[in-house]
Parts: sequence; structure tokens; C-alpha cells
Amino acid sequence: MRNLTLLTDFYELTMMYGYFKEGKKDQIATFDLFFRPFDESNFCIVAGIEQAVEYLQNLRFTDEDIDYLRTTNTFGEDFLEWLKDFKFTGSVKAMKEGTVVFPYEPIMIITAPICEAQLIEAALLNIINFQTLIATKARRICHVAHPSGVLEFGLRRAQAPDASIYGARAAVIGGCTSTSNVLCAKMFGMPPKGTHAHSWVMSFPTELDAFMAYAETFPNNCLLLVDTYDTLHSGVPNAIKVFDHLKAQGYKPLGIRLDSGDLAYLSKEARKMLDEAGHADCKIFASSDIDEYVITALNQQGAKIDIYGVGTKMITSHSNPSLGGVYKLANLHVDGVDYPKMKISDNPIKMTNPGKKCVYRLIGRDTGKAIADVMCLDHEKIDDSKNFVITHPVERWKTKEVTNFVAVPLHEDIIVDGKICYTPQNVYEHQAYCKQSLATFWDEYLRISRPHQYKVDLSEELYALKQSLIMADRKVK
Repeated sequence: MRNLTLLTDFYELTMMYGYFKEGKKDQIATFDLFFRPFDESNFCIVAGIEQAVEYLQNLRFTDEDIDYLRTTNTFGEDFLEWLKDFKFTGSVKAMKEGTVVFPYEPIMIITAPICEAQLIEAALLNIINFQTLIATKARRICHVAHPSGVLEFGLRRAQAPDASIYGARAAVIGGCTSTSNVLCAKMFGMPPKGTHAHSWVMSFPTELDAFMAYAETFPNNCLLLVDTYDTLHSGVPNAIKVFDHLKAQGYKPLGIRLDSGDLAYLSKEARKMLDEAGHADCKIFASSDIDEYVITALNQQGAKIDIYGVGTKMITSHSNPSLGGVYKLANLHVDGVDYPKMKISDNPIKMTNPGKKCVYRLIGRDTGKAIADVMCLDHEKIDDSKNFVITHPVERWKTKEVTNFVAVPLHEDIIVDGKICYTPQNVYEHQAYCKQSLATFWDEYLRISRPHQYKVDLSEELYALKQSLIMADRKVK
């Protein structure tokens, strides 16, 4: 388990030192980790919680770390001495990996002595922002590809090894069936997937020789790349010859892969050729700079593709390469008193919600579908035995009475007073939970283009607190 304690922005350390010198190091702070709205998706898929727990569990300053910090000529020896016994003693609540989460809803809620809570900001954002972004992109791609499957093929185009490993993990949480990344597959218990490259074909005297050699090596797992020379006049006919040979020996060939050209046209023509040759059970696999927009266009053209291999545009979230995740102070607990905090800005998108909070998802008992999410202060309980009025978080005249529902809390304890209470799960268990979470939403909220706006409202008490802090700020000015 890696020690990533110095994976932080320098200002986190200077603030820690400031708190230490000001005698504030024992103040208890609550921070919310959430994301702001962005153009590509109206919701995200939570991912990275397991890695966040591992990071917090291994948080410590080694002698080498402290020696390095001493060389910056920034910190006093009393502070550096204090760091020798540093560890995370706080508590963390988080949404489960695979949960559908909307803007401003806390993915994680951290309550800890302020120095601890401040230090971990950058690393937690690094971990959660990236994996949540990739899981969300994968969800979009898998959504439009259904019922075709999607494999993650992004290793060689990812921004460095960690991005390839944890991006592939997140992609499987978001719906991919597996990955080509062998190290990721080993680390997270997945079957690695892949066939052969054009170099295999070019290394033999003829395409047919290459296909036959591959089939002899992998008779039970023969999927042939057919676009090295001429897909329809060479690749597919030669694949059919090899498939005939395999079937005569009692084997079942898997199919062909297309990696260039007009995938819609080539897949339809290849499907006809395979079916006419008696290989209707052979699958057509397609790759080549694919994303949800390409798949949507292919579907509109009636493409005959059974499995997609998606690399660059998923592992980099090509059309939206970063998530606007932030980590904001929501409450200070000093001398037994809570002081709710919020950021106030002329830009409404940057204003935060104050106080220690929780989030409930209201789900219809008769439909099993989500009606709305409600952000509350953490002492509030939604009584689902009674009707409940939801109210727009800004336009308060917009209300709706909700009946016959179940109020489901979206957070669970993963660390309590420094003790880990998180149980790691297999990546496919996270994927199953993701599918379960998505299944609670009507199709209009899940569509890729112009989805219907889902209701995420504030409780009356939270709204009143927020307004009181805004008005207090105006009076101070």
C-alpha cells in the first residue's frame, strides 16, 4: 500500500502550519467533497472510494518526508516534530461506489481535526475526481451501446500508468465488461481481454497464414482482426476459411474485429458474409476512436456490432477531460459549538451549502423509481410514513407533495474516529450496484442528449440556514 501523504498541494501544508501556530489544530472541521454542474452529463457515477480509504489508512509522514519539508525553509521544528506522530483520526461518510450522484451532493463528508481534514483535500480530489469522471464516461458509452458489450482498451492512451489502471477500474464500475490492461485485471480480479494486432498479420507471408496460425494457437478463443489489407475482399473471406477449418475440428470461433474504415457499412456487409457462410454465431467486434456519439451514429445506421473496444475517448474522457470536483468547508466545531460555514460568491454556481449534511433519495414504493433527492442537515430525518413536500433549491415557489415513497440515505460510514469500517468489494459488485442505482431512474433522466432535469432540493431547515448566512454576510459588508 503506497504512502501518498505528500501527494498534496503545498498550500495545504502551509495552512496546516498556520492552524498549528494559531492554536487551531484541534478544531474539528467538516468538509464536503462534491462536483459542480458540467455540460456533458447531468449526473455522475461515484468511483474511487476504495482508493480513498487506502490513502487515508496509510497517511503518515516518514522521516524522509519530514527531512524534505525541512529543506523548504517554511516550517518550524515544533511543527515538524508534531508531524512524526501524524495520522488520520477523523470520520468519513461516503456514497457507495456505483451510486448515481448529482451536482452539489457530497460524495464524501469528512469530519476531522482541521489539520488532518485540510491536508487530504488535494489527494482525495485527485482520486475521486478522476475515477468518477471515467466511470461516468463509461456509463454513457455503455448506455448507448446496449445490448452490445463494451471493453476498456485505453492503456496506451491514458495519461500515465496510474490513470490506465484506476481508469480501467472505474470504467468497469461504469459498465464495461472487462479491460485489456493486464495489471489492472490482476489487481482487481477481472479477466483480461484482447486478440492480436496488425503486426501479427504482417509478420506472416499471407493474411491467411497469420489467421490460421492464430487459430491453431487459440482454437477456443479465435477472434481475428480483418482490416490489415482489405476488410471485405481479403480479411473476412480469409476469416471464414479459418472458421470453417475450426468448426470442422469441433471448435467454435468467436468472430472478427474491425479497427478502421466505415464501421457501419463494413459491419453490415461482414454480417451478411458470415451468416451466408454458416457463421451466424460469430460476433463482430469494433474499435477505432469510438465514444457514445460514434456509437449513437452507428446505431442510427443499423450497424451490426456485438462488442465495442473503447480506448482513448473513454480513458481520457475526451469530450470532457476533467470533473469540477471541489472540497469545501461546511462546518467548524469549536468549544462544543457548531459554526456552519459557506462560500458566498457573485457567481451562484460557486456558492456552497453550509452545515453538516446528509442526502436522502426519495423512491416511489409502487414504481421503484427515484422521485427526488433532498439535502438536509445531518440531524434531520425524513419520515417516509408521511407525505413530504419537496421544494426547489432556489425557486421556492416550486413545490411538490410526495406520497407513498421510501427515503433512502445515500451515505454510509467508512471511517469512524480513525478506524476503518469500509469493506472492500469486487469491482463487479460495484458494477452491479451501479446498475441497480441506474435502474431506479426513469429513462428520461438517463438519456445522453438533453436529459430531463432531476430534482435535487434543499430541506426547509438547510435553506433557511443558507439564507441566514447570506444575509449575515450582507450586514457585515
